[in-house]
Amino acid sequence: MIINREEAENEALRNTAVQMMAAIRTAPKGCGMDNVTAVIVSGEDKQKLADSMMEIHEETGLDFMKRDAENAARCDLMIVVGVKDIPMGMPDCGLCGAKDCAENRKKSSRCVFNITDLGIALGSAVSVAADSRIDSRIFYSAGQGALRMGILGDDVKVAYGIGLSISTKSIFFDREPRKMMK
Repeated sequence: MIINREEAENEALRNTAVQMMAAIRTAPKGCGMDNVTAVIVSGEDKQKLADSMMEIHEETGLDFMKRDAENAARCDLMIVVGVKDIPMGMPDCGLCGAKDCAENRKKSSRCVFNITDLGIALGSAVSVAADSRIDSRIFYSAGQGALRMGILGDDVKVAYGIGLSISTKSIFFDREPRKMMK
């Protein structure tokens, strides 16, 4: 049997993405509650995600959204990771700025435990990509595009994307610095 480079790279991407999904699932979670969710996005759906990101650029004029949409279109696949907006129910916590979780819900605040869990899961996932020598990049903008599309469901309010790529030179390296202002 002979496996060419393209076939091997596609298999490496898929295997790494699957391992990243496992890393997201097994990453430590506050209070033992798992509100983190993730999907692998490829092919036409990845292009739809890139298009959603470009729509945000067109509506807002934010240059980094365009740059990131172009990166999303060029990368081999994307993992979208999000967290459900469910406060942990910690008595007298207050880390979100509200007195307790009941007040948090009234203020539409985000539970810091959920956001922290999301960050830990993202770090676990990209460490798998690094260990596999697959180029990766975490995108706030891809999370925004995914939320707009409803990829993770209505109960997910915060999401990020992780682009994966195998190429001679990382497509994520020589990017223009982001411009926050219009």
